[in-house]
Amino acid sequence: MAGQTLRPEQLPQHLARGLAALYVVAGDEALLVLETCDSLRHAAREAGYTERISQVLDARSDWSALSSQTGSISLFGDRRLLEWRLPSGKPGKAGGDTLARLAGQLPAQADDTVIVLQMPRLDRTLRNAAWFQTVSRHAVLIDVPTIDRAALPEWIGRRLAAQGQEVDAATRQWIADRVEGNLLAAHQEILKLALTFPSGRIAANDVQQAVMNVARYNPFQLRDAIQSGNAVRVVRMIEGLRAEGEALPLILWAVSQTWARSPEQAPPAVIRHAHDIDRLIKGLHVPGRLDAWQELTNLALRLTRRA
Repeated sequence: MAGQTLRPEQLPQHLARGLAALYVVAGDEALLVLETCDSLRHAAREAGYTERISQVLDARSDWSALSSQTGSISLFGDRRLLEWRLPSGKPGKAGGDTLARLAGQLPAQADDTVIVLQMPRLDRTLRNAAWFQTVSRHAVLIDVPTIDRAALPEWIGRRLAAQGQEVDAATRQWIADRVEGNLLAAHQEILKLALTFPSGRIAANDVQQAVMNVARYNPFQLRDAIQSGNAVRVVRMIEGLRAEGEALPLILWAVSQTWARSPEQAPPAVIRHAHDIDRLIKGLHVPGRLDAWQELTNLALRLTRRA
C-alpha cells in the first residue's frame, strides 16, 4: 500500500481496502485538496479514529513534539488521526529529518495512528529533496492536479454527472468562461444547479438564468432545510455557503434558530456543541473539535435528524 501515488478519483477504491498509516496530500487547488482531506478524515472516523489532532508546521516548529505524538498512547485509548499541514513545503533540516525518520518507523497499514501530511504542489525541488523521497517511499501520495482553464469544461461535466445532471458541451464552456477559470466559483455554480434543478439534462437557457442570478445561498433557507429534515439538501447548502465565503457566525446563528423558538427542547449537548463552534470561530481551542465548518455540518445534521 505504501509507496504508491494516487489521483483523487482513485481514493475511494483505495480506502475500500483499508487505511494506510501515512498519506501525503500535495497540490495547490484548494477545493480539491480540501475534498481529498475530507475523504480521508471521513474514512478515518468511520474506521474508529475518533481523536483528531491538527497542526500547521514550518521550519521553526517544535518537531520533537511530532515524535512524541506518534509514540505516545492516547489519553483515552482512542485511535488518532494526525493532520500535519506544511504550507511552505519546507520543513527545514530538523523537520525533514524528523519526517523521514517517522515515515520509516510507521507500518504500511494503519494501526492506532493515521497521519495526513498536507503540502503544496510538488515542484522539482520538492520532489528531489532527500527527506521527501524517503517519506514518499513509505507514504501513499495523493497528487492533487491543478485544473487549468482548458480542462475546466470537462471537469464541470464530471461534477454535474456525479450529481445526476448534464448539460451540452457549449454550456459547459459557457460556465467555465463565466467563472473565468476559477474552480471554487465553478463548484459554487454546480452546487447551485443541484439545488435548483432535478436530475437529468438541463437546458442551456435554464443554466444561464441560474448562473447569472447573483442571489447568494441563503442561511435562512438552510434553517428551513434543517427543519424539513432534508439532510442531503442541508449538506449541499452548507457546501455552497462555504464556497461563497459566507460568514460562519451568521450561518451558526441561522442554524441555532431551529431551536430558538423552543430552547427548552434543545438537549444540553446540542447547545454545548453550538457553543464549541462559536469558540472555534473565535480562534479558541476546543478539545476534540478542530474544524468549525465540519462541526457546523455535524451540528446541522444532528438537528436535521431530530426534525
